[in-house]
Amino acid sequence: MSKPKLVVIGNGMAGIRTLEELLQLAPDQYDITVFGAEPHPNYNRILLSPVLAGEQAFDDIILNPLSWYADHGITLHLGKTVTQIDRRNRVVRAADGTEAAYDRLLLATGSSPFILPVPGKDLRGVISYRDIFDTETMIATAQLKQHAVVIGGGLLGLEAANGLKLRGMSVTVVHLGDWLLDKQLDIPAGKLLQASLEQRGLQFLLAHQTAEIAGNAAGEAVAVRFKNGTEIPADLVVMAVGIRPNQALAESAGLYCNRGIVVSDALQTFDPRIYAVGECVNHRGTAYGLVAPLFEMAKVCANHLAHLGIGQYKGSVLSTKLKVTGIDLFSAGDFMGCADSEDIVLSDPAGGVYKKLVIKDDQLVGACLYGDTTDGAWYFKLLKEGRKINDLRDHLMFGESSIGDAGTQGQNRAMAMQDSDEVCGCNGVCKGNIVKAIKDKGLFTVDDVKKHTKAASSCGSCTGLVEQILMNTLGSSFQETPKTKAVCGCTDHNHGDVRRVIREHHLLTHQAVYQFMEWRTPNGCATCRPAINYYLLSTWPKEAIDDPQSRFINERAHANIQKDGTFSVIPQMKGGVTNASELRRIADVADKYAIPMVKVTGGQRIDLLGVKKEDLVNVWADLGMQSGHAYGKSIRTVKTCVGSEFCRFGTQNSTQMGIDLETMLANMWSPHKVKLAVSGCPRNCAESGIKDVGIIAVDSGWELYVGGNGGIKTEVAQFLCKVKTAEEVKEYSGAFLQLYREEAYYLDRTVHYIARVGLDYIKARVVDDSANRKALHERLLFSLEGLRDPWAERIAGKQKHEFIPLKVLA
Repeated sequence: MSKPKLVVIGNGMAGIRTLEELLQLAPDQYDITVFGAEPHPNYNRILLSPVLAGEQAFDDIILNPLSWYADHGITLHLGKTVTQIDRRNRVVRAADGTEAAYDRLLLATGSSPFILPVPGKDLRGVISYRDIFDTETMIATAQLKQHAVVIGGGLLGLEAANGLKLRGMSVTVVHLGDWLLDKQLDIPAGKLLQASLEQRGLQFLLAHQTAEIAGNAAGEAVAVRFKNGTEIPADLVVMAVGIRPNQALAESAGLYCNRGIVVSDALQTFDPRIYAVGECVNHRGTAYGLVAPLFEMAKVCANHLAHLGIGQYKGSVLSTKLKVTGIDLFSAGDFMGCADSEDIVLSDPAGGVYKKLVIKDDQLVGACLYGDTTDGAWYFKLLKEGRKINDLRDHLMFGESSIGDAGTQGQNRAMAMQDSDEVCGCNGVCKGNIVKAIKDKGLFTVDDVKKHTKAASSCGSCTGLVEQILMNTLGSSFQETPKTKAVCGCTDHNHGDVRRVIREHHLLTHQAVYQFMEWRTPNGCATCRPAINYYLLSTWPKEAIDDPQSRFINERAHANIQKDGTFSVIPQMKGGVTNASELRRIADVADKYAIPMVKVTGGQRIDLLGVKKEDLVNVWADLGMQSGHAYGKSIRTVKTCVGSEFCRFGTQNSTQMGIDLETMLANMWSPHKVKLAVSGCPRNCAESGIKDVGIIAVDSGWELYVGGNGGIKTEVAQFLCKVKTAEEVKEYSGAFLQLYREEAYYLDRTVHYIARVGLDYIKARVVDDSANRKALHERLLFSLEGLRDPWAERIAGKQKHEFIPLKVLA
């Protein structure tokens, strides 16, 4: 018995995604035919920008190669535009006469770029930016012409402008609005984006309305003229001012259309045999142009085509997570706010970070993030769920990680997600699907996940979250792919490349790195600058110059920022040992500056919580104690037990060992925070077994353990070696930490570094090779020799501008 016939008009992302969903639900239900107007298999339009910028080839963005259609028995007609739908006879006809009968028809005709109705719009050199043909036209033109004008300051326009600039053209972006991305960002974020893009050489004309495109006698564009009477030269004019649903074919077939093909919650048109998905659709009065809603439609439509009949599409709550030329942006909901809403704003222009949260009726109703979009998914989840945020209000601005252990920021987010939570908005992939694929298909790398689930295969903004899910699912079996993972969007180079080039070419400054490695962003970004700063300092100590603006606020201020914008101060108490004089000073300071809380930390230190930023320098001066470095990517504390000095079970002097180690490692910067502990006997009261370096005293000496982590995902330290003397403890520990400092990637904890290189490698370099061990230890001591106390420098007036508080408006 012959199968019913399904014809799909449109070979783009929405139509083919519907087929993918259908083939999972009912792989043998239909005889499928696909018509595509373009002469190419299905490709990822989101990645046209990297093709324009020269970062990827067209073959790299093909989603479904020709073999996929053949493997699923799909008849594919490429380069054929359907011009007629005969609903009476249930047949579709292409312009070349090709026909196909259908029992069910799926319209996925997409949208067309809007072309401004101005004189000169038909001149040669005036194009839209919609498909690979447009992209190839721009690439060819950039080889011959000089001046490009992009009309439209939205996402497509900015991506076109960036690509053309990278191709060597002089580019001006013309925008009718007063700020860039005015549909996705508010004014402050839009202005920050403009300033950053201007640093990269792009020019902008805002609040300009195009009146005419001037041409020459040969019919080529030569200039763009504006309503205010000015004009600029233009060899190429790219129109990126919006899209309109392709509904002409449906209208000609008598289907009801109104600013798109009108569909029900089942994605059915007014003809129940005909369905429609994608940008051509009008659902409940809304036409969607983002990919996530299109994929939600695809899932529901496939459900009905498979005769399950339980899916309903009720519209999409929109969020936009973008990466514009390496700059992370996120917005969701009503981020502009209204008269009866309130805004919480954090603005740090120098650090390249802006966050705005809009609250109404005790709910988060909008968010706009620039530079740091780590918590975008969390904000979007709160917004969609309509959760009351009164109990979260104090934490909102500082993200999901501030709710739990602040030291577990990277892992907290992925582990806290439900299986139903969306990870990849571009492809509509949830956490549960990724975890299932990892377990069922034996996936170990991000590339594996991309291949099998399509998560992180589009814009790439969820790659970090996919890595976290892999790490949480696989533990030490997780395989990072440093050869393919770029430091950030400013470059294609990975962390290993950067470390190697800095070392081999004796680079000493940020600018030297950016120029030598041809960074796409002249001054880097908030992601790469801290990493480059660390690599420079750790590779060339005493030569490379520390750049405070490339450090996080905690490291710049040498205090730990809290959720209310105040800071905590933790004076150094080596090994957890203090005296009556220090305690009196701490008490006096707490009284003098009305510090609201004095707390003993888990690392055996005293924490002064709630210090105002403008009081920090005076607090340091009055304390007269050194910084405990409990704030940054650095040595934190060395926790100790009483040991043989007082404890009847102690076998060695663990307290003195802790003091000696903390003295040796004072001011040590590292790829991530480093915690140590020394236990005076195998009872391990100092919890040495979950520290980056743990030392446990035994009768005959000391046992050394490395790679422990006591965060939300506890990792037990691994045995490194056993030594006899206190001097050996310092040498072996110092050598391991220096190896970690020299080879780990920025933001790698020791456990992740060891998982990447293997404990056998560590033992070979530190335990077995005595000459290399001594050299590592000597390099560590050299790098730490003569480093100044940062508190003393601040008291003397250094970096005064750091003590102007961030302005948090509520």
